[in-house]
Amino acid sequence: MNTIPLVALIGRPNVGKSTLFNRLTRRRDALVDPSPGVTRDRHYAKIDWEGHAFSLVDTGGIEEDDGLGGHIREQALVAVEEADIIFFLLDGREGLTPGDLEIAGLLRRSQKPVFPVVNKIDDADLENELLPPFWELGVDKVWPLSADHGYGFAELMSALLPLLNSEARHEELPENTLRVAFLGRPNVGKSSLINAITGESRMLVSEVAGTTRDAVDTRLSCGQYAYLLIDTAGIRRRGKTTDKLEKFSVLKTLGAIGRCDIALVLLDAGEGITEQDTKIISYAQEQGRALMVLINKWDLLERERKRQLQLLEEVREAVKFVSFAPILKVSAKNGRGIKRLFPEMGKIQRQFHSRFPTSALNRLLADAVAQHEPPLHRGRRLKFYYTVQLATAPPRFVVVSNAPRAVHFSYQRYLVNCFRDGLGLDRVPVQIFFRERSGRRAKK
Repeated sequence: MNTIPLVALIGRPNVGKSTLFNRLTRRRDALVDPSPGVTRDRHYAKIDWEGHAFSLVDTGGIEEDDGLGGHIREQALVAVEEADIIFFLLDGREGLTPGDLEIAGLLRRSQKPVFPVVNKIDDADLENELLPPFWELGVDKVWPLSADHGYGFAELMSALLPLLNSEARHEELPENTLRVAFLGRPNVGKSSLINAITGESRMLVSEVAGTTRDAVDTRLSCGQYAYLLIDTAGIRRRGKTTDKLEKFSVLKTLGAIGRCDIALVLLDAGEGITEQDTKIISYAQEQGRALMVLINKWDLLERERKRQLQLLEEVREAVKFVSFAPILKVSAKNGRGIKRLFPEMGKIQRQFHSRFPTSALNRLLADAVAQHEPPLHRGRRLKFYYTVQLATAPPRFVVVSNAPRAVHFSYQRYLVNCFRDGLGLDRVPVQIFFRERSGRRAKK
């Protein structure tokens, strides 16, 4: 499995980084304003360009190291350090400045692939007029661009694509390795639990919240089975995510969810379940990952039976939206519940990658419809012709209908439950989509 490369937009204030970010994301995610210094923090997006995936980070402009400018400079320097590829934006109308030369020296020392992009060049005439001074940078290639109007954009992206393949980091793992990501708020015990599982202090463990800054992988073999345990940075509530490194850590954590099979979300038994815990669970749900909810630090409640029962009820109530996810009580400190993890993960993995014959699926659909017919739509009964499995991890199915857009979410949920029960998929997410029969138009 590849981990996708990170492309950072670097440059002085007001050279057009946010405008290029918006063009790449095809939406107005970044604030664009003619005033210098508008981008106060880094903005991120996952981009899929002609089948090639990469993460994009927009940074504040690098300027003098004082006041707010110093904070922006640190943010940009972090992005340079973490990036795989850099777009170095310059202002074609303003020309090459001492600040540009300083940034160029910084990027040269980073030894990362750098694309010097001269922005605000709208046509070939301006290219011929404005580009020559930028050869003073001493680079092999300079890319003219109008981030606002698109001039030079196709050529820039064509040059980027080959690097996306080479910069993608490939995990050389045994076949059928189970990838497990440990998620949660800061200081819930993710690293400690991995240490308890492996029996080694491979992860840095500290009482200071937020020790893990990156997604750290640990390989583990147990008999014929191979595992990749992914330790991630704690995800704070958005309003509290202010540290210059921490926002990058959140991006890494979300990326770890995308490359795992099972997301283990840890809760703190001493603090109970919080709104942020359910938000983290929803991140995994949105990416279709299998889930386990682990109540860590259970040893804190060892002699509090009433609180144990109360907490379990609170957790079950809060995670009803992922009712398929097993809830386990564990303690990284004394090892409680750890032996149960692997058999449970094995059951989840088998369900997560299950495939079913189409004939069995169609019988299941027919039985579900016979037991509970779909409601009328504009006076006509909804019809479901057949179903097939689209994919695994998670199991995804498509149901062909005469009016797919008319299927109410409550009936979709009913079918999901029927498929879950009928196929024995009680521990994983199940997704059902509706599609119109080819060659026919849905009735209006």
